[in-house]
Amino acid sequence: MTTDYPKPKRDIEKDYPRRQFAAKLRRLADSIEQGKRFRIQVAGERISVPPHAVINIEHERGSSQEEIEFQMVWSLKGDTD
Repeated sequence: MTTDYPKPKRDIEKDYPRRQFAAKLRRLADSIEQGKRFRIQVAGERISVPPHAVINIEHERGSSQEEIEFQMVWSLKGDTD
């Protein structure tokens, strides 16, 4: 799915209750295993992650906290899956 117009830049974080977050992770895992597109809505915007997205895990450690991010990265050009 491609768009003919540029989307505005966006950088947000959205907190979810544990049960809702777990359900999203389960849907994500199913999509990854099946090689299918993953669709999710985050803070009112629908996002469609193609099956060819690169998946990585990032770990950050500071002096007072640690963070793990599960990331999916893909190019917006030529996204036709």
